[in-house]
Amino acid sequence: MRLENMMTRNFATLRSDDSLKHAVRLLRKSKRDGLPVLDDNDLLAGIFTKTNLYDALLDNLDLNQPVRHFYNPNVVKINKNLDYNEVIELVRRIPVGTGVVVDDEEQVVGLFTKVELITALFNEERLLNSRLNTMYQAMHNALVSVDATNRVTFINRSAEQLFSFAPGEVIGNSIDQALPGLEMKNVLENGRVEIGVSYKVGDMSTIVNKTPLIDGGKVVGALAFFQDLTELESFAEEIGTVKRLNQTLKTVLDIGYDALVVVNEAGSVVLVNHTFLDFLNLNSEAVINRPISEVLENSRLHVVVKTGIPELNDIQFIDGKPYVVSRLPIVKDGQIIGAVGKISFRRVDELRELATRLEAMNSKLTHFQEELKKARVRERLFNFEDIITLNPQMQELIREAKQAAQGLSTVLISGESGVGKELMAQAMHQESPRRNGPFVKVNCAAIPENLLESEFFGYLPGAFTGARKEGKTGRLDSANGGTLFLDEIGDMPLALQGKLLRVLQEQSFERVGGTATIRVDIRFIAATNQDLETKVQEGSFRKDLYFRLNVIPIPIPPLRERREDILPLVHAFLRKYNEVFGMTVSDISAEALSVLRVYSWPGNIRELENIVERAMNFTGENIISIEHLPPHMRQIREISGESSALVATEDRPAYRWKRDELERETIKAAIRDSGGNKSEAARILGMSRSWLYEKIKRLSI
Repeated sequence: MRLENMMTRNFATLRSDDSLKHAVRLLRKSKRDGLPVLDDNDLLAGIFTKTNLYDALLDNLDLNQPVRHFYNPNVVKINKNLDYNEVIELVRRIPVGTGVVVDDEEQVVGLFTKVELITALFNEERLLNSRLNTMYQAMHNALVSVDATNRVTFINRSAEQLFSFAPGEVIGNSIDQALPGLEMKNVLENGRVEIGVSYKVGDMSTIVNKTPLIDGGKVVGALAFFQDLTELESFAEEIGTVKRLNQTLKTVLDIGYDALVVVNEAGSVVLVNHTFLDFLNLNSEAVINRPISEVLENSRLHVVVKTGIPELNDIQFIDGKPYVVSRLPIVKDGQIIGAVGKISFRRVDELRELATRLEAMNSKLTHFQEELKKARVRERLFNFEDIITLNPQMQELIREAKQAAQGLSTVLISGESGVGKELMAQAMHQESPRRNGPFVKVNCAAIPENLLESEFFGYLPGAFTGARKEGKTGRLDSANGGTLFLDEIGDMPLALQGKLLRVLQEQSFERVGGTATIRVDIRFIAATNQDLETKVQEGSFRKDLYFRLNVIPIPIPPLRERREDILPLVHAFLRKYNEVFGMTVSDISAEALSVLRVYSWPGNIRELENIVERAMNFTGENIISIEHLPPHMRQIREISGESSALVATEDRPAYRWKRDELERETIKAAIRDSGGNKSEAARILGMSRSWLYEKIKRLSI
């Protein structure tokens, strides 16, 4: 924490030619005891205080006289980069109540008073105490603190649970009364540390460490840390059980006919059976703790540890001979902690058959596993209330989308990448009569072309090489009774476009490898960031499919065409990532906001969210400033001259006036669109209701 974080940035300045009357007006308006006086080079010349004003009045001087004869040139001038400890020493040492803060170029950047500095330091100390208390409460070990009179001043939750105390029950009591026989007086009187002292309460045995709290060479209290021996005894018992299980496992492994090897998360060998050692003609000392890649040629166990994907009945060449091997990850609590490999002894003709099967399966295994996981997890879908906008065009678009959501016609959502096409599709599904049905998404650009047809239509058992023996249900089956969202429709292969057209027209299809017609009831919503009309002209997209999709067009404008949405979106992302990071960032500076408003936003809302998330990772304050923005955005300020804005009034820079006007108009629009409901306006703006009221008060709305 530096002085610049504690100083007052809102201040007025005087020139030596300014009149006493002007100085009185500024002093009264700013409610300051003194104002800095600048010379012709905008450098600090002195300070004009109320005392200087009183002296001038006592001399019956005309208030139209300049202040040059009255200000004090001996001003306390402090650099803004003073750290926390230097600020504390400054408060103790300076003889005046008001000082001037300057930067490295001697430019005046702020004012400070002892009252403000002491308040800031008090808040910092309170924050440190809160962090310390949180850390103590999160400790697994029990902690009790006493003062110099041997009375309990603090006890954490672990101690309350260990000794069965109610919250706050023993605070203020003597430690001898709360925990008889603990004997903290020896530590308080002699200031000595006691480690590993046995302490027993009833049937519970603990080990306690005692340490004094020393301030200025004087013992002012003591801490006692407790470790429950019952828990340690339980751990020891568990370790004994693990050892017995390990010995049992080793015995079982040695009985097996196949060669078995186990590696840890680093890919090093931790366990082998006798068959494996005999197979390689090695002893255990030459194998244990060595990387598997150095022990067994062509091994992929270290790969399985990284990917977590099992490899069953694979072919591995060892000493030039093919063997059938299987590799399985070892998973505990959702984490991969190792892998086990098995070498089987099969005939070569069996190996050839397995090799053919594996060759077809390996290219598809990862994709199928990921897609199956997604199919089992129903994501939270967004509503229209989640779409934050003050833009009239966007609001009209939402009204049209709500109305279109009630029907069955196909919808084509267009717009640049990052504008929120999928959010709009989810909102339409949630607004529709099909809201209780499935919402299934197909990313036409992400699925390999050779898998896209089987993903859409599903397939029968044995439909192609590598197909599952039980067949597969396609996305059309999964979306029956609900909505199918075709994302990036412009990247769909031409061969599949004709089959999709038939589904759109007839609401029926046939599975791959089958002849039976399956009828479905599906609402189709497509999305694209490409110009489909141009693709039609180029011949890369079917004209009849385009017209069948473009029944209800929903063109979402880019962020650069609705810049009034930037501020409410920023507040919405601040609220989101405050919850994620446990932070309290509440606003964005005027200069940073002005940069966001002139930026071109090629990545649209997704890029804005990323920039807000990045800024919150770099700010240590409750406000995002321009230095927290990416370098390419900070250059916008330099190019546009934002940093050298002219003064609009005597104490209000032009950029701040513009920012206030923009905020005022944005808030007015939100209140108007919500019919005067301030809670709804706060939701639209992405801020809390209390913060909205604060903004209304500050901006005189």
